[in-house]
Parts: sequence; C-alpha cells; structure tokens
Amino acid sequence: MHEGPARLSKLGTVPLKRGMILSNEPGYYKTDHYGIRIENLVLVIEAPSVAGAEKPLNAFETLTLAPIDRRLVKPDMLNPEEVRWLDRYHARVAAALAPLLDPPTLAWLKAATAPIGAG
Repeated sequence: MHEGPARLSKLGTVPLKRGMILSNEPGYYKTDHYGIRIENLVLVIEAPSVAGAEKPLNAFETLTLAPIDRRLVKPDMLNPEEVRWLDRYHARVAAALAPLLDPPTLAWLKAATAPIGAG
C-alpha cells in the first residue's frame, strides 16, 4: 500500500480508520528484467479482540475476488499457512463467482481456483 494519503508505510501520516479501502500490492521485481505484482483491494475492519491489547485493533478484509494466477506461484516455496491462505482465498473466489458464470467460464474458474494444498 504505497499510495496515500493512508498507507502502510513509514511515509504514511494518515491513521487507518474502519471503512477505508486500500490497495494491497505485493510484488517481486527482477532488476532489468520484469516485475510481478498482485493487487487486491482491502477494507479496514474491526479485528477480533486480543487479550491484553491496549486498544481495539483493526484488520483487513479482502474485497477483490479474482483468482491469483497460478503461474506466479511456486507451491514448494510456500509454507503451510501460505498454502492454506491461498486455498481459502481461491475457495472464497469460486464460491462468490461460480453462480454468475456460464459453463465454459465456470470450468476455467474451477481450474484457476483448485486447491494447491493437495497437490
């Protein structure tokens, strides 16, 4: 999240407030070759309470529902929690979009969102 005014950065000066929408843009850049960026929008929401927290916390809810291109993913480089996150995200994408799609597009979505955790 590098665009202001609100951002998660040392340059950020605007406090995050519930209801704000920000972009989450992790990327990898190989100098003089290419760059890859996955971009999702996230909503600032109230986080579940944490014992011992000094004040209420915020969390992020992903709003963008599009499959992450599996060509960008090397499953053997992910830890188990990252695999679970990707599989849960893809399950959410499939559940939300499947009822809206024609059969050929639905077949593509099922392939694009198939779990990587089992394979």
